[in-house]
Amino acid sequence: MLLFFSAFANGQSWTGILDPTRAVAWQPGVPGGVPSRTTVCATLNPGATAGQISAAIASCPGGQVVYLNTGTYKLSSAIDFGGHNNVTLRGAGPTNTTLVFSAGAGCGGPIADVCLEGSFNWNGGPQHTASWTAGYAQGATQLTLSSTAGLSVGQLLILDQDNDASDPGQMFVCDTTACSSEGGSPGRNCSNAGSVSGCTGGENLDRNQQEYKLVKAINGNTVTISPGLYLPNWRSSHNPGAFWATSLISGSGIENLTLDHSSSNEVSGTMFFNAYQCWMKNVRSIRGNRNHVWLQYSAQVTVRDSYFYGTLNAENLSYGVEPWQSADLLVENNIFQAVTAPILVGNTSGSVFAYNYDINNYYTNKTWQMPGPTWAHDAGVGMNLIEGNVGTGFMEDAIHGTHNFSTVFRNQYSGLAPGDVQQTVPIILMSYSRYDNLIGNVLGTAGYHTHYQSNEPTSAACDTSIYNLGWSQSECSNGAPVPNDPMVISTVMRWGNYDVMNGAAQWNASEVPSGISLYSNPVPDSHNLPNSFYLLAQPNWWGSAVWPPAGPDVSGGTGPGGHGYAIPSQTCYANGSFTNSIMNFDANNCYGSAINPPTNLNAVVH
Repeated sequence: MLLFFSAFANGQSWTGILDPTRAVAWQPGVPGGVPSRTTVCATLNPGATAGQISAAIASCPGGQVVYLNTGTYKLSSAIDFGGHNNVTLRGAGPTNTTLVFSAGAGCGGPIADVCLEGSFNWNGGPQHTASWTAGYAQGATQLTLSSTAGLSVGQLLILDQDNDASDPGQMFVCDTTACSSEGGSPGRNCSNAGSVSGCTGGENLDRNQQEYKLVKAINGNTVTISPGLYLPNWRSSHNPGAFWATSLISGSGIENLTLDHSSSNEVSGTMFFNAYQCWMKNVRSIRGNRNHVWLQYSAQVTVRDSYFYGTLNAENLSYGVEPWQSADLLVENNIFQAVTAPILVGNTSGSVFAYNYDINNYYTNKTWQMPGPTWAHDAGVGMNLIEGNVGTGFMEDAIHGTHNFSTVFRNQYSGLAPGDVQQTVPIILMSYSRYDNLIGNVLGTAGYHTHYQSNEPTSAACDTSIYNLGWSQSECSNGAPVPNDPMVISTVMRWGNYDVMNGAAQWNASEVPSGISLYSNPVPDSHNLPNSFYLLAQPNWWGSAVWPPAGPDVSGGTGPGGHGYAIPSQTCYANGSFTNSIMNFDANNCYGSAINPPTNLNAVVH
């Protein structure tokens, strides 16, 4: 009988497993779920232009729907919500309503075919700034700013601070070539940013660590925020600051249609920029360029019940969903097919990537395995939850910077895709991936993964191990400029993971970092695991699938050792029909209550 926690008397569902310094009360996505709106303000038919669709959105009253009838819409420019709040753009279903984008003027820069964006506020050109002078403790809900001019209740406050100049020997936030093989990605510094968050102009002080907070109250220069601070290393020595947009887009979303980007020359498919509590739902997205979905300076955005096929390049810079400076996202119950890197995580905090299915991470190097569906790629990744996904594996690389405090729970990672022979490992944590929690996962492919771990400096059986930990380069190698990092091994928390090499779940006190000086984790006194770290109950879109689908306490399944069952998105794909390799996808044919599934979050919404 599986243990289920219907209430958590001592706090979160992970209480007693994880130390409170290493996890948060995850509250991802649109609070209460994506709204199911019924009033239609405008109905358009094939032949409508992108400009006419954008105009209909702009004139639609709040809480209503712009509806696109069945047919194919050939669009030579972008659809731009223009910062219009509380409007839904809805089609007749992904197999009925198709938007085909061709080369033309994009939105957001131009950069995308569809844009949900507020005013153009970013850390290189913020519209409002202040120094943050007090209130740095983990969990704090009151901050003191140097000024609150231009700030009001209901706005989204973005907090940041200087990166570490050198390794402090604990949590490390860095994106220079001293800690990453290629240095930081463009746009993540405050060069020419004036006085933003400690920058005085002309500097290059990278500030990857960010948190996004709703302003609940203002009393003088004291600001009450929700949720409280996630990370434990905010401090005055790193010039903490805040910035915020003049206006956000909020409460708007796109759903029930196909977006075909095959003939577009825009960088992104759909862009969420300075967006709050917006969404994409039941969308079939075909061949995004750099990515299908790009999230920047956005919080509590939901991307769910959707299908993403291919990219234009199928090589570097070929992503599915790409969070790039954001927080509290929910990317849930999606299918990624033939996408090189399905969920490529930039500096993001408090987000949940859950119950996504990943197949055929197509890459030009046919033998090199790309991990998926979730892959941490940039500095500033912290306190995210990766739960219940099915794919090849989870990786935190050393390409663009450091990572901290990821929790990987009840996933099924095969570590092996057909034809791959390189980097075929379920869990890869490279240098400066510290304080991660790996709990209750099902790992490996029987007969192939015959070695438990290849931890630096011993590289034996690198491609056939369950874990590769602490290496600076791919395939268990050490190369300049990044050194190997033994703290990856000494700070990682492993508890209750089933692997095919041992043929049993491992509950080893030696794999619990109970003796480290900071952010230690006591050895749990039980082998009982909750069903979820963010859901209170089985969601109503889950249908008849086994819940929870994977873990050491699950039996009778088709996964390794019987410890894993198919998740709904995996079953949807397996039962789907295809045209020219592309799935004829519609969530309403796959999932129960797909139109408006309450998310049953393990927290009070804020």
